[in-house]
Amino acid sequence: MDPLTLDDLDRRIVHALQVDGRAPFSRIGEVLGASDRTVARRYRRLRSVGAVRVVGLPHAAAIGHVDWLIRIRCTPDAAVPLATALARRADTSWVLILSGGTEISCITRTRRHADDGELLLQRLPRSPKVTAVTAYCVLRGVAGLDGWPGRTSALAPAEIAALTPARPPARPVTPTPADNALLSALARDGRADFPALARATGWSETTVRRRLDELQQSGLLYFDVDVEPALFGYHAEALLWLTVAPAALTPVTGALATHPEIGYAAAITGPANISATVICRDLDALYDYLADRVGSLPGVTGAETSPVVRRLKNAGTLLVP
Repeated sequence: MDPLTLDDLDRRIVHALQVDGRAPFSRIGEVLGASDRTVARRYRRLRSVGAVRVVGLPHAAAIGHVDWLIRIRCTPDAAVPLATALARRADTSWVLILSGGTEISCITRTRRHADDGELLLQRLPRSPKVTAVTAYCVLRGVAGLDGWPGRTSALAPAEIAALTPARPPARPVTPTPADNALLSALARDGRADFPALARATGWSETTVRRRLDELQQSGLLYFDVDVEPALFGYHAEALLWLTVAPAALTPVTGALATHPEIGYAAAITGPANISATVICRDLDALYDYLADRVGSLPGVTGAETSPVVRRLKNAGTLLVP
């Protein structure tokens, strides 16, 4: 079978991992009606070719950080080297080249209160080929918080319920510098086993298990699945910048949350107060979505679309050498 083709079982495994990124292969196999060996083999095959990866990430607010959406306009010859430099930074995610190579976008994090006077834009690459830089503060994620629907539609509700881990009531946890090694290891591989995490942290496996449980139960740590939409048959991706009347923000974001074309959307500061990732099967479908679904939303006064040319980094996965 072509290693870059997802069959029905592959899609169900991807959905299962979105439900619980660290679910044992035995539990996934039991729910999906496959052997744990088959599930493990399928996952390792997909991961080995870079098609699927589970990453463990901290919520920005839980660690006292703020997410910023950065939009950089540049000359076409500068796009790849600038985006590559951004992607290699530890504090960036979702590094994209847009609009025929004339734009770059990424997410970066800063401390909520920069006590040392460090400014966000001082840390961005400097080049005379950068023609404009805009930073939008991410106020709130409003859609796609549980994963893009294109990759989370393979399981039945009963299967999702069976895979959803039982969590005791959340207890507040204060992150410490000692957690950095654990979080860094999980950002590289959210399914790293306990011996590997123990080696990365210098802790015992028992301590790793306990701390991992604490971070998840507190809501500080979550797991996501990096996967290419093209593997699901979706080949048109774009960033959408919507200008919405303030009184219409809540109904518009509520509508976007029901649209299967939306991979993720957030309310942001700036003249365009909603940013969204739109994923469609092809350009015709993207046109129909913009004209029919977005165009019919009351309160939307402006829309700008920036097609994604190349993705260099996902939530935690570096896609450049």
